[in-house]
Amino acid sequence: MIEILTPDEIARARVTGALVAEILQTMKQRSTVGTNLLEIDRWVAEMIRDAGAQSCYVDYAPSFGRGPFGHYICTSVNDAVLHGLPHDYALDDGDLVSLDLAVIKNGIAADSAISFVVGTPDPASTAMIRATEQALQAGIAAAGPGARIGDISHAIGASLSAAGYPVNTDFGGHGIGSTMHQDPHIPNTGRAGRGYKLRPGLLLALEPWIMADTAELAMDPDGWTLRSATGSRTAHSEHTIAITDDGAEILTLPRR
Repeated sequence: MIEILTPDEIARARVTGALVAEILQTMKQRSTVGTNLLEIDRWVAEMIRDAGAQSCYVDYAPSFGRGPFGHYICTSVNDAVLHGLPHDYALDDGDLVSLDLAVIKNGIAADSAISFVVGTPDPASTAMIRATEQALQAGIAAAGPGARIGDISHAIGASLSAAGYPVNTDFGGHGIGSTMHQDPHIPNTGRAGRGYKLRPGLLLALEPWIMADTAELAMDPDGWTLRSATGSRTAHSEHTIAITDDGAEILTLPRR
């Protein structure tokens, strides 16, 4: 299903996007050496509840996971890159953390992810995070009315490849609206000029993610957490955007 949202629905999407951004930035600030992943999950649950919103994850049970997910945020650490199931783990100095959050409020969902290093950063981790952020910006710049999904995929993939990282296409961006995951699928690499033509009112979640030295994933026994097959570090960045009459509006930017 592909939804085209009305101006009123786009306005509601801005509210949800701002909430997602606020929660993620709050969790980044609270995530220090010794913070437990289950604490992060509990804090997120409280912020969602206090905002009168609903989690997109607690009851999420797709075919690829061992559902329902049962938690409020994805917490992926070091070699984990996607769908990290919160568990009893205290963050250590130098850990590379990716937080992925989707929330629905007033009937409209928004989805975003950030990566950061806890404590002492290292150049390789910083470069990986920067590569996903730059690829995300390239994808957003390629989005607008009349552009095609392939234009976004090509821009993201070209940016990641130029930075020297392999690209996996099993999981990527997606449409979003009254539900978290919708068509169209947006691979993180592709051919320009191909695919669905973008229209004003379309919401998309773009999410470049990388693993340092492989494009192959491995699944944890928990049935959710996806890691790099080689044990290498990973990074993930995501924004929800709205296609407008003259470009794309980022709905999940943190307020300065």
